[in-house]
Formats: sequence, structure tokens, C-alpha cells
Amino acid sequence: MKNEAVFWDRVAVVYDVFVNVINAKTHKTLCKEIEPLFSPTDTVLECACGTGMLTRVIAPKCREIIATDFSKNMVEKTQAKCKSHKNIRFMVEDIINLSFDDASFDKVIAANVLHLLDDPYQALKELDRVCKPGGKIIIPTYINQKSDNKENKFVKAVGKIGAFFKETFSFSTYRQFIIDAGYKCAHYIEVDGFIPCLVVVIDK
Repeated sequence: MKNEAVFWDRVAVVYDVFVNVINAKTHKTLCKEIEPLFSPTDTVLECACGTGMLTRVIAPKCREIIATDFSKNMVEKTQAKCKSHKNIRFMVEDIINLSFDDASFDKVIAANVLHLLDDPYQALKELDRVCKPGGKIIIPTYINQKSDNKENKFVKAVGKIGAFFKETFSFSTYRQFIIDAGYKCAHYIEVDGFIPCLVVVIDK
């Protein structure tokens, strides 16, 4: 975990180039799809906030959001970008072992992180634990495997320089992963792009 944190601390400087240029189509569509999922009364936890690309979309739609990442540099980048939003708190947190009490949040979102984890099932358990009954767990995840079982070439190249992709999901295998985790009635939204994304919405 320490090596991964060091890598993402370094990547924080250039991560926006990937989101805004290389994978711009996916990001823009993802923002459009998740925005309506939040309400003005919501208290929101965001895990793996990265450089705050989704934080800035969610903040105007909710009462309060806590933006977290296990990379200190990522959290600092998010904080710098979101100075105009007064309803955001910033924390360094490990998605596998969150510090929050049970049932603390109306909505919990963790975008594009499960494929990077040694134990994504444990991360799901933690997201579920801190989400209130009647709340929503929102987990968009990059799809880095094509339907012919070939890994996306860009993802493969990035993995070689230290991106630590632990899982290679296709649309079908990510759905199966969610079902295997015990969520048989989740809602799915496919987002197309250079590296596509599958948004999973779980109602508790």
C-alpha cells in the first residue's frame, strides 16, 4: 500500500491530463450521469477523490461532502481546486479501513478505484458499512478489458510504469463482481469513451 501511495502522490501533478484530455469523453459523460444522484440534504463521502474532478460536480448538489484519498498529494490538489466550495471537508483515508462510524452518510461514492485494490470486496464492505439504510453506494469503475478479453493497450502501458492495476474488468465481469459481493439488484450505467466506465448504483 505504501508503494501505491507514493506512486499516486507523484501522479497527482499530471493526473488531470488523463481525465481532461485523454479520457475526456468518459469523464464528461460520467459527471452528467452521477450529478442527478445527489440531493441538497445529502451528507456524502467520496473515497478516492483523486484531484477533485467529481468533488466539484457533487459539492453544489449536496449539503456536505467529505473528500478523501489515501494519497496526501491528491487530497491537497482537490483542496486547492475546491476553495470556492465551503461544504467540503478534506481527509486522508484508506478505503479498506475507513475511520467513520457505521451509517454516517446518505451517499457514498468511490470512483475508479476498485480495480487498483488488493481486496476490492473489503472496500465494498466498508462503503456499505458507512452508508445509511436507505442511502446509495455509487461505484463507477474503469473497464480495462475488452469483450474479446484483451486488455486496453493504454491501461496495460500505464500499469507497467506503476499504476498497480490489480483487476481487469469488462462490463460483464464487473457486473458479476458486484453480484458476487451480494448486490443482486444494483443499477448499471455504461459510459463509453477511450477507457469506458461502468457506473454501479446500489440502493441500501
